[in-house]
Amino acid sequence: MKVDLTKLENARTSFDFILNPFEIDLESEEIKLLEDVKVTGNLTKHIAQTDVEGDISSKIEIDCSRCLNKIESELKFEFSAAFVAPEHYTEQNEKELDSDELEVSIIENEEIDLKELVREQVLLAMPTQILCKDDCKGLCGVCGANKNLIDCKCIEKEIDPRWSALKNFKK
Repeated sequence: MKVDLTKLENARTSFDFILNPFEIDLESEEIKLLEDVKVTGNLTKHIAQTDVEGDISSKIEIDCSRCLNKIESELKFEFSAAFVAPEHYTEQNEKELDSDELEVSIIENEEIDLKELVREQVLLAMPTQILCKDDCKGLCGVCGANKNLIDCKCIEKEIDPRWSALKNFKK
């Protein structure tokens, strides 16, 4: 869904649309959208900048960071982004960015692609680490078994030879 800024009649425009999970390519095997992505928000056009803010919600399936089990989770967050025309974005801004300017993008062809913006915001909102439960034990580094389901005893059987001299130290 592209918004042509030259055809906007009002300085503030609302939007409300739904994207099919197949329309958003997350480029990840660990994350899967389970239902339609609902997007609502406002687009505000200023003299030198256009602001987009709103809410995104959906349901996702993501792998646990430790044991790789699938977890279903609600995805619901607010977002805001700013767009400026190329003539308002100077080379000085490219060299000295502060944290507020990291959310500023350059408008191309006087259009804002809301579908691409939603995709970016969903990827940015993904947690870097998600666990199926707080005390997830993860996978065994030796045999690959899920330690939440079985106690494989691999660590007791195999000792790193570099540490073998310390084995008798405790006794």
